[in-house]
Amino acid sequence: MRTARITTTGLALAAALLAGTAATTAPAQAAERESAPIPACSLANTTTTVQNVSRPINHQLLTVTNSSSEPCFAYGHPHLAFDAAQNVVSVVDDSVPQAVVTLEPGQSAYAGINLSAADGSGTDGHYASVLRVSFDDGDGTESRARTVTLPEGTWVDSKAAVTYWQSEVEDALKW
Repeated sequence: MRTARITTTGLALAAALLAGTAATTAPAQAAERESAPIPACSLANTTTTVQNVSRPINHQLLTVTNSSSEPCFAYGHPHLAFDAAQNVVSVVDDSVPQAVVTLEPGQSAYAGINLSAADGSGTDGHYASVLRVSFDDGDGTESRARTVTLPEGTWVDSKAAVTYWQSEVEDALKW
């Protein structure tokens, strides 16, 4: 009789432990899925466009849109090169946002491109037809480049610069 009581108590305890484990496993698995690292925005999970803007002068707007079903981080700034240039354009250091821009599926980030000096002080001016865009992988390295066709008549010179990724168009174009 005493053995039967221990077995019943032991079984009840084991059942309670298993039920508790099952109850905590489902939320733990859900939390694990939610805490999976968010990838960097890249060629694989975005689309990229560039367009002229009326203000400020000599500027274009670069837009990257998350085309995947998962969020991505638009780290730092885009790395840009016009046509066959070997060097990337400079970056507007004052445009660093307060946080990394997170793009949910379908959302966009923006970077302003200052194409040339408004006062004519730039050198090596020429018409450009394509823009090579690379992304920051989150560790300071660049991804492979995507080539985007520029609007006809895009004039660039040595003063070309790009902003960091911004959440709002206005923030990208104020530099």
